[in-house]
Amino acid sequence: MEVLYAFAMTKSASDHFPTGTPLQWRPITSDDVGPWLELLLRMAKVDEPDWVEERADLERIIESSKTDPTKDTILGLDDAGVPRAVGAIQRNPGSTVVHSTGGVDPDWRRRGIGAALYGWQTGRARRRLDDDGAAAGVLRTYAEERVPSQLALMEVTGNSVARYFTEMTRALQAEIPAVEIPAGLQIVTFSDALSEAVRLAHNEAFQDHWGSEPRDEESWRFTVTHPEFRPDWSLAVVDEGTGEVAAYQLASFDPASREMLGHTEGYTDLLGVRRKWRGLRLAPALLAEAMRRFKADGMEQAGLGVDTENPSGALGLYERLGYQPTHRVRVYELPI
Repeated sequence: MEVLYAFAMTKSASDHFPTGTPLQWRPITSDDVGPWLELLLRMAKVDEPDWVEERADLERIIESSKTDPTKDTILGLDDAGVPRAVGAIQRNPGSTVVHSTGGVDPDWRRRGIGAALYGWQTGRARRRLDDDGAAAGVLRTYAEERVPSQLALMEVTGNSVARYFTEMTRALQAEIPAVEIPAGLQIVTFSDALSEAVRLAHNEAFQDHWGSEPRDEESWRFTVTHPEFRPDWSLAVVDEGTGEVAAYQLASFDPASREMLGHTEGYTDLLGVRRKWRGLRLAPALLAEAMRRFKADGMEQAGLGVDTENPSGALGLYERLGYQPTHRVRVYELPI
């Protein structure tokens, strides 16, 4: 594993596919989306994640302006042409953070494929930074703590943990609190007319949050048109005097949640309050209203994820509202 990794780290190899593995490697194309999804589902049966990408998520990776599919994606196929490993990197323009995603078919693990794949991602990330003249950056990878093989790969390749995120859930059969907000502020349902104002509010609210980068129009459009996005569960707090968006909550529903989690769950993807309106209990008011809407539509649980070290005290807020942790995700970073 170390030899393969060291080879892929060299700059001359950064755009080349891994060698010394039992797979044939090439970039991902649009025709691969179906088999790619099948590979992810095989992985999910063993790894048991809370969420698996949909076809739309995979299509976005190869269509996004943040990825050159001919250079930033890789697919490993066996002799029968079946995908057994996949990887991709993405980077926002001007950012020194490169994100990696990927995995190996459970039946093909422990053969050095994961290390070779990650080494290729590292080399390709270095080239992306070189192209923009960036002297240094990091390759960031999210790994669930309950997948030992993923954690082991991160450790052996020299990564360190930069952050922990906690997934949480709350039973909706428990009483949902009534949370009052100040006069002059109103909770309204998300709409296309509000979308751009909510995007800008999100960018402002998260500008001081670890790891957050501004959402451009392309990535925001994908968020609010995703098949799992629920505009009827998504909310904004509007200042009636100025029409400004003070806070927001965007929610989604994964139809596979019962199969994956054992219950149906309305999920809060994004929650934020602009600095000017903090301290007014807008976040708990939004979560409580979202819970009521989840429950009215038959959901059994409400879920969300939180940066465990968030200085805003978000973890404590969620715990006071009855959310309980289910598992953690480690954010690893490798300096490149």
